[in-house]
Amino acid sequence: MRLTVAQALVRFLAAQHTERDGVRQRLISATWGIFGHGNVAGIGQALVEEEGMPFHQGRNEQAMVHAAVGYARQSGRLSAHAVTTSIGPGATNLVTGAALATINHLPVLLLPGDTFAGRPADPVLQQLQVPHAGDVSVNDCLRPVSRYFDRVTRPEALIPAALAAVRVLADPVETGAVTLALPQDVQAEAYDWPQEFFAERTWPVRRPRPDTDELDAAVRAVRAAQRPLIIAGGGVKHSGAEDALRELAERTGLPVATTQAGKGVLPYDHPCDVGGIGHTGTGTADALARTSDLVIGVGTRYTDFTTASGTLFPEDARFLNLNIAAFDAHKQGARTLVADAREGLTALTEALAGHRQGHRQDTARWTFSKQDWQERTDAAYAVPDEDARPTQAQVLGVLDTLVDGSDILINAAGSLPGDLHKLWRTRSPDQYHVEYGYSCMGYEIPAAIGVLLAAPGRPVWALVGDGTYLMNPTEIVTAVQERLPLKLVILQNHGYASIGGLSEAVGAERYGTDYRHRAADGTFTGPPLPVDLGANAASLGMRVLRPRTVRDLREALADARAATDPTCVYVETETADSVSGPPPAQAWWDVPVAETSTRPSAAKAREEYDRHVTARRRHL
Repeated sequence: MRLTVAQALVRFLAAQHTERDGVRQRLISATWGIFGHGNVAGIGQALVEEEGMPFHQGRNEQAMVHAAVGYARQSGRLSAHAVTTSIGPGATNLVTGAALATINHLPVLLLPGDTFAGRPADPVLQQLQVPHAGDVSVNDCLRPVSRYFDRVTRPEALIPAALAAVRVLADPVETGAVTLALPQDVQAEAYDWPQEFFAERTWPVRRPRPDTDELDAAVRAVRAAQRPLIIAGGGVKHSGAEDALRELAERTGLPVATTQAGKGVLPYDHPCDVGGIGHTGTGTADALARTSDLVIGVGTRYTDFTTASGTLFPEDARFLNLNIAAFDAHKQGARTLVADAREGLTALTEALAGHRQGHRQDTARWTFSKQDWQERTDAAYAVPDEDARPTQAQVLGVLDTLVDGSDILINAAGSLPGDLHKLWRTRSPDQYHVEYGYSCMGYEIPAAIGVLLAAPGRPVWALVGDGTYLMNPTEIVTAVQERLPLKLVILQNHGYASIGGLSEAVGAERYGTDYRHRAADGTFTGPPLPVDLGANAASLGMRVLRPRTVRDLREALADARAATDPTCVYVETETADSVSGPPPAQAWWDVPVAETSTRPSAAKAREEYDRHVTARRRHL
């Protein structure tokens, strides 16, 4: 069959499927793209020529990757999107999105245009030249953030490259960003392809079961433990193992804490759920962690937020890690159970038949602590004056009264992830969609579009601060174009509020974090900037609601939830005080402070830092 390389690739991708638990679906269900001279005559023409590949028009290359990642996460990593760009800046704009996808183990296929393989002119437009290497292009910056990278410099090389790319995308251990760099001349080159290349292929998504010896050792460790604690991460969701985790917890009485990626694996009101863990976690979960003798990590990577930078768990704590990736299973010097999360949890439940963990007073203690935390959440959500401007926590509290298990909340950066992890009452496994592996400002709006494409008919909320909004608002136009009922909440606090608080804590005195005019002394301490982000969202096609009080906010959020068109709720927030605001961090996070300084604030912050550092432990 004679086709161009681009036509062959599009036809090949349309024939690829995944299958897990008897359910089969398209692996690459759509392609995002922005066309330039490096892909318009290749992939662009192929998308016109070849039927069966839906197309979404993006406005920013990074945002297109975020949309694809949002889609993949909501699809359980069983279906993904491709992203095509031109050469040069269009290709390098993919790097941030690729890093986010790879860090979070979420599949996305990147198809950046590349400079001519035949080198008819040297250099061509937007080509990087380095004297020491003729085969380097800017696309090589995608290598470290891709789980698989290949440059297709000859037509016949597409066959092994495409098969390898799809293998990685469908592999639950290896998946992440996959890059096939496509020189613009090769994209348009014709070749006689074997018909078998375009045959329908189904890639089984494996569920490896635990090794018998590892399972026996894990069971002995659980039975011997006096104060065990489960930490559930995103791997539980990727495996669809929520029911298996709930059954293990209910049968054994084990408490379950959750990472940012794992929050929601149990509903907030389940007796075994003790809330978020680590720096942004609840007092209940962190107190249990500090006295645990066995930490059972399920599908978690143990980031510094989870471990409080190595200060959360006692020195004598031991770890048992159930993870499909051996790399993560071996962290913290753990006893390992390398397996699919659902299969591993099911095997543990069966092997622990009759085992009931803990004493009644222990269960009563964490139940009481959990009730106390809910009261602290209620206090943060409380509204003494309906006619006052809301705080950020009160915005979450009002939203909490309106949603049910069908709603999906998306966030990634700023102070919202901390408030959400501590306070949000998650009602369904996929309601809490906080990207905190890369914590990328600008993820929320495009990711919400991807989630809407994967879960049509469900209310999807993108929650952003003004700093995040300014990073990446462009895909609002895509939501308008696709008639997607995106619900965007912009919290206007006139600056980088989260990093401002951190700046103050580490002795940097909030320098450069407020959005204010430059004052006469050269600092940014003048009046707030006259920025109207609501007007900006309206100019991009959204319907904008402007609540000024908590009372207005209730009406606006209810209106947005019922809306069938893209709707923005633009609200100025008030700074909460230490009494009425969310509870402070329950565990430390390591942000190094200047070791020497002439400013008292930095010197004081360093004293506090040195005190915390002494508590760091390596679990070997």
